[in-house]
Amino acid sequence: MANKENKKSGIGKFIAGAAIGVSLGVLFAPKSGAETRKELKQKFDEMVKKVKEIDIDEVRESFLNKIEEIKQELADLDKEKVVSIAKDRAAAIKTKLDELAKEAKEKATPVIQNAVEDLRTKTITVLKDTVKKLEEPEKAEKKEKKSAKKEDK
Repeated sequence: MANKENKKSGIGKFIAGAAIGVSLGVLFAPKSGAETRKELKQKFDEMVKKVKEIDIDEVRESFLNKIEEIKQELADLDKEKVVSIAKDRAAAIKTKLDELAKEAKEKATPVIQNAVEDLRTKTITVLKDTVKKLEEPEKAEKKEKKSAKKEDK
């Protein structure tokens, strides 16, 4: 109930603000008093007509739909997109590590070659672990959905 009152109060404030703006605009226009009052009455009648056409339920539904869309986008970003980005970055890093290892074999001493290979191995392990951790919640969620579907049947 309070929510509807807040919306009505908000609409009331909007109407009052718009009416004041229209009134000032009409009053400061270079016209006669009778013309100004007539135009002012028309503007108020137009405003009342427009306000009566506002469907509060439609506005609420629109807001709820937009909020739900945003929530879904954020959920997608948190899951699939992050995993996809992490996989792409991991592949790019692995490629650079492979290039570094190849260059070390061609141009560096055995000590540097061993250090580069050690770095490459450890980095690849960290990358795989990171992607795996990101995928685990997604896999768990898919299992929950599957088991929920089985229970519904």
